[in-house]
Amino acid sequence: MTPALAVAWEFRQRNRWALAAIAAYLVALGTIRLLIRAAPVDVERSMSMWFLVLAPLTAAFIFLLAVFSFGLDGDFAARESIYPKRLFTLPVTTASLAGWPMLYGAVAVASLWLVTALLALWPSGNHVPLIWPALLAAVFLAWIQAITWMPYGIKGLRMVILLLWLGAAEAVVMLAMHYRVAESVMASFLLPQLPIAYVAARFAVARARRGEVPDWLGARAGRATDLPVFASPARAQLWFEWRRHGWSLPVLVGIVLPFELALLFIPDGPRGLVVLGVLFTPTFMALFTAATVRQANLTPFIATRPLNSVALTAAKLKMTIGSTLAAWVLVVVAVPLALTLSDAWPALVKPARRVVDVFGTPRAAVLFVLVLAGLLASTWKQLVQTLYIGLTGREWVVKASAASGLAVLCVIGPIAKWLHDSWGARAALWSALPWIAAVLVCVKTFAAAWVATRLHRSRLLSDRALVTGAAGWLAAVLALHGLLIWLVWAPLIPRYFLLLVAILAVPLARMSAAPLALAWNRHR
Repeated sequence: MTPALAVAWEFRQRNRWALAAIAAYLVALGTIRLLIRAAPVDVERSMSMWFLVLAPLTAAFIFLLAVFSFGLDGDFAARESIYPKRLFTLPVTTASLAGWPMLYGAVAVASLWLVTALLALWPSGNHVPLIWPALLAAVFLAWIQAITWMPYGIKGLRMVILLLWLGAAEAVVMLAMHYRVAESVMASFLLPQLPIAYVAARFAVARARRGEVPDWLGARAGRATDLPVFASPARAQLWFEWRRHGWSLPVLVGIVLPFELALLFIPDGPRGLVVLGVLFTPTFMALFTAATVRQANLTPFIATRPLNSVALTAAKLKMTIGSTLAAWVLVVVAVPLALTLSDAWPALVKPARRVVDVFGTPRAAVLFVLVLAGLLASTWKQLVQTLYIGLTGREWVVKASAASGLAVLCVIGPIAKWLHDSWGARAALWSALPWIAAVLVCVKTFAAAWVATRLHRSRLLSDRALVTGAAGWLAAVLALHGLLIWLVWAPLIPRYFLLLVAILAVPLARMSAAPLALAWNRHR
């Protein structure tokens, strides 16, 4: 088998179902286009076109970026290259290891745009360029590959460079669309970047293949004399988990915060939106960190530790709690400091007074604390809610979960457009909302009961631990229910609906399934 066929087989075998789904979508899109005839489309004003075409196109493009840059196989915040180490053992040259993934990726993303544009966006009511967006997609992926495959001397620096590259690429697109730059000019600007990106990617893969991981801070971690003495295996496992993933989320948040808070110093800027974006930054960054936290990495070193699956899972959960608190400490300290230095407090005082006028001072204070606690809990939930998927160790489960998430994103768009255009649909949804919540509660309760039964039968948890956990969860639900009644109760919002919301808000089934998944992986 030639190097080209070997690399192609790697991508096809590991992603065949997702690639088949993208191909099926394009075939369905072409069929629909033929049935409704080739009528001009107003891309800017047609919400249906955005939700039915551009949103799936974006989701598919992001998936192809992750596949061909090997973004699903590594830690973006780590110093090491995320290029899979298993491929370094292949009897091929470094040029082949870097070149064939770049070539296949460039062809895939360019073809995705060309096929979608020809099937759905052409003819269009607006000028939709055809060639330079395909080149831009190929160049964008090529630089993403070079950036992610490069080892770095500081943990988290890869994310900084990626964010800067994303901002630069977005600026190029916006300027080109605004000034209607000719395709020949854009092509002459983009084409020379492909060989430059290839040289950079080849250099990155060569360094990673030699095992080079620079350390620009001169850290002495890893020496036996520096290792602490632990009182128990559980504390040693917690230290190990923290060293692997604990600093990832705080580092990412700390890298992004200065760029976001710098917007507060712009005169007459949208300071309220900036603060709102900062408050959602830890939750958003947790999405990237969760992909590495949930990885099982069940090497013999981990599998043979003198700990059961519950203790190994508990170490991960404790690590995520500490990581979440550390990230939010940065936010809580940095936001007031930036507001004070930029004199932006008046921009937040006015909306705060409106909230006080509506709810009253005591309720407004409790509402503020509840929102902050909800954001913190949401950040932690993003880290742990998919933990059971990664701990299974089954690659098809992880990829099926990612594919289903992209499918949900594609479906949400058309549903939102339908609800926006139809008053009757909104009224029907409002009437059916309690029933929908009740069905979701039944599904969650059934799943939790099944997980509890499996935990009891497998003896992973004792009866006392199961009862204590159930009692703690029930107390949290009742406390949240009472707080919601005190805050937002109104004649149009029945109390039982608030109880359903509280049950859905407090995590139970998926987090409890993590020890089962790890045991399944550990003893297969």
